[in-house]
Amino acid sequence: MIKYILFDLDGTLTDPYEGISKCIIHALKAMGFELHKDYKEFIGPPLTYSFQNFCNMTYEESLEAVKIYRERFSTIGLYENKVYDGIPNLLAKLKNQNKILAVATSKPTVFSQKILDKFSLSQYFDIVVGSELNGERIKKDQVISECIKRLGVPQSNLNQVVMIGDRKFDILGAQKNNIKSIGVSYGYAPKGELEENNADTIAHSVKELENILLS
Repeated sequence: MIKYILFDLDGTLTDPYEGISKCIIHALKAMGFELHKDYKEFIGPPLTYSFQNFCNMTYEESLEAVKIYRERFSTIGLYENKVYDGIPNLLAKLKNQNKILAVATSKPTVFSQKILDKFSLSQYFDIVVGSELNGERIKKDQVISECIKRLGVPQSNLNQVVMIGDRKFDILGAQKNNIKSIGVSYGYAPKGELEENNADTIAHSVKELENILLS
């Protein structure tokens, strides 16, 4: 019996592509780096990871890029976002079944909370756990661990917890914390990524996710 359900934010609850891509372009232009054609791979990992791995930045350059990115994201980019169809209905049904819901995201908590408030999703979640603006707790396994701790789940009840996300970081983070995972392929994972990283279950649509969680 699943009692605690942890949701990733970007690519799972909402589609953030417009805001994230525009803020990345803003940062790359400001720093004189080459622009990309597609920014989908930036959605999911911590920004410092993405800037280093996809833009060949040094760690120090990635920190500067994140700072510039947030100049736009904190006021404009976080609202250039949309909720996936069916998500509010799914969350309402889960709460009606007395499930305990949490958001577990690598996005800073302060931005995540604003996005949830903007789209009237905050009402469904018991806690929201993200990273800190100072760079602490950016790895998904750390976020999940903090969620489990704040929810007060004993080690003996970890079989009642599931992590839902669209990238390998969600699946691997769940494995590291000894909980089950559901990958959602409607998000931003490259083809085959969820399967290759051994997601316990894969949902190909919000409706399919609903069927899995309410079955």
